[in-house]
Amino acid sequence: MSEPTDAPAHAGAPTIQPGQPGPDHRGSRRVIVGTVTSSTMDKTATVTVIRRVRDRRFHKFLTRRVKYHVHDEHNTAKVGDVVEIVESRPMSKTKRWRLLSTISRPAEVDAHMRAHTEQPHAEK
Repeated sequence: MSEPTDAPAHAGAPTIQPGQPGPDHRGSRRVIVGTVTSSTMDKTATVTVIRRVRDRRFHKFLTRRVKYHVHDEHNTAKVGDVVEIVESRPMSKTKRWRLLSTISRPAEVDAHMRAHTEQPHAEK
C-alpha cells in the first residue's frame, strides 16, 4: 500500500500561474483567412474564403468560394480587409466563427475610391 501524505489529491496536477500561457482546453479550432465582403450588420461581418482545389477526374484547378458569418464584437472589420477567423460555438442560426485578427487593410483601395469620388463627372 502507498504511504499516506499530507498533500491534497490534486497536488500532482500541474498548476498554471497567472500570466503564463496554459493549455487550451477548448480543443483544436480551425483558423482560416478570408476577405470581408460585408460589415453592415451589428457585431457581424461576412467573410468570403476562396480556395483552389484540384478536380479529381480532370485535374483542373477550380475556385471554391464560401461565405461565413463572423462574430465581430467591436465592429472593427471593414469591407476589403483580409482577416483571420477561428471556429467557435454557435452564436446564432448562421454564426459559427469569430474574428481573430485583421491581417491587412486595403489602404490603396480607399485612396483610389476617394480620388474617383472627388472628380466631377463631365456632362454630355
